[in-house]
Amino acid sequence: MVLAEELSRADAPPHLNPIGISNIAPSIMTYGTDAQKAQHLPGMLRSDDIWCQGFSEPDAGSDLASLRASAVLDGDHFVVNGQKVWTTLGHLAQWCELLVRTDPAAPKHKGISCLLVDMSLPGVEVRPLVTITGGREFNALFFDDVRVPADCLLGPLNEGWRVAVTTLANERASVANLHLGLGKKLRRVLAAASANGAADDPIVRQRLARAVTDHRMLELLAGRAVAQAAVGQPPGPEGSLAKLVWSLANQELAETAGAVLGEEGNTGEWGRDRVYVRALTIAGGTTEVNKNLLGERVLGLPRENVQP
Repeated sequence: MVLAEELSRADAPPHLNPIGISNIAPSIMTYGTDAQKAQHLPGMLRSDDIWCQGFSEPDAGSDLASLRASAVLDGDHFVVNGQKVWTTLGHLAQWCELLVRTDPAAPKHKGISCLLVDMSLPGVEVRPLVTITGGREFNALFFDDVRVPADCLLGPLNEGWRVAVTTLANERASVANLHLGLGKKLRRVLAAASANGAADDPIVRQRLARAVTDHRMLELLAGRAVAQAAVGQPPGPEGSLAKLVWSLANQELAETAGAVLGEEGNTGEWGRDRVYVRALTIAGGTTEVNKNLLGERVLGLPRENVQP
C-alpha cells in the first residue's frame, strides 16, 4: 500500500501486470506446487509474463459456477474446449488462469478445475472486443482441442472453485488502492472548478463536496482493509464495500467533471472517461450482485428466494 501511494504521488505509470500480481499470484502462492511457484512467480513480479483470467463466459458471468468450458484428461494432458469473454489483457497475456469444467456430473461448484494455460498453445484464439471508447483491453478467448500439460493443474482436481474464490478475494483486497486513482481525478476537477469559476455555482459546489466525501469514504475503507491485512486477517467485506463505493463515485465524478468543464468535458481524456465509467458498475462483479452479497453475507438479510 505504501508503494502504491508513493508511485501515485510520483505520477508513475500503472503496473504492467496488475491481474497477475494482485489476483493470480496469491492463488499460485496458496495452491501451487513448488515447481509452479518457481516457474511463474518471478516472471510475474518482473512483468516478463503478463497474465489474464479466463473466468467469465457468455452464459456465466456473475453466476460464474455455471461455466461450461471443458477439460478432459487424456494421458498426461487436459484437452480444453470452450469460450471465455471479457478477458482483460487477454490480447497481451502470455499465461491465463483458466477455469474449466472437469466433472460435468458433479454439482456445478464441485466439478470445476483451474489450469495455468500457456496462451501460445495451438488452438488458443484471442479476439479483441472493441469497446465504445475504442479500447481493446477486453477479449474473447476460444479454446479448440487445446492440449494443456496435466502438471498445469492448479490445486486439486475438481476443486477449482476454491482457487477461484481465493483469486476473487484477492481481487477484492486489491481495491484498497482504488482511492488513489479517484483522488487524482478529483484533484484535477477541483482545480478546474477553482480556475474557471464553476465552484461559484452552489449546485456545482454541492456536487464537488459530494465527490470529496465519497473519496474520503473510499480512502477510509481502504485503510480498514489494509489494517485487516496488516494483522494477518483474510480479506473481509471492506473490499466489496470499496468496490461498490469506487464504481459509483467514479461515475458521479465523471458527471460532475462534465458540469465543471462544459464542452471540454466531452473531449479528450475527460470525454473518454465519461463514457468508460459506465463499465465500472459491471466490471469485477455487477453492483446489483455486489449489493446482494453485502446484504446477505454482511448484514445477514434473508436471501430473496427464501420463503418465510
